[in-house]
Amino acid sequence: MTPNFKIRKGHAADCEGVMALIKELAEYEKAPNEVTLTLEQLREDGFGATPKYSLYVAEQEGEIVGIALYYFKYSTWKGQCLYLEDLVVKEALRRQRIGKALFEAVALVAKELQVPRFEWQVLEWNIPAIEFYKKYNANLDGEWLNCKLTAAQLNKL
Repeated sequence: MTPNFKIRKGHAADCEGVMALIKELAEYEKAPNEVTLTLEQLREDGFGATPKYSLYVAEQEGEIVGIALYYFKYSTWKGQCLYLEDLVVKEALRRQRIGKALFEAVALVAKELQVPRFEWQVLEWNIPAIEFYKKYNANLDGEWLNCKLTAAQLNKL
């Protein structure tokens, strides 16, 4: 059976469906209370006067069932690189090639723009995602540690 979905660039009208998938991802990653982003902020940041991200959506029967949200970052060694922030497919629809289609849509952007790197992160316990990325011969680098300061930590500086 051929999956019945289409991949397209995301629009402001998709933000409610995108937000639902962001929350589903947070549940999957055992951090449901970490999502503080509002729908209004998501819409403004992606489709306002100065967009901060782009996205592809997978749509099935008028519903957003997957997203690939990405943006550009800058490497002092390589220049502009493309960063895939999140690749999410509704849990009930995984293993139907939706994630593959979304990932390849973003990879095509990276290829067409000839960026020197296409990057993303994956949690070390997310074995299905790791196996997915291995199919692309992705370099899974265990050498680098992720570092961050929260807003509360920044306020103490």
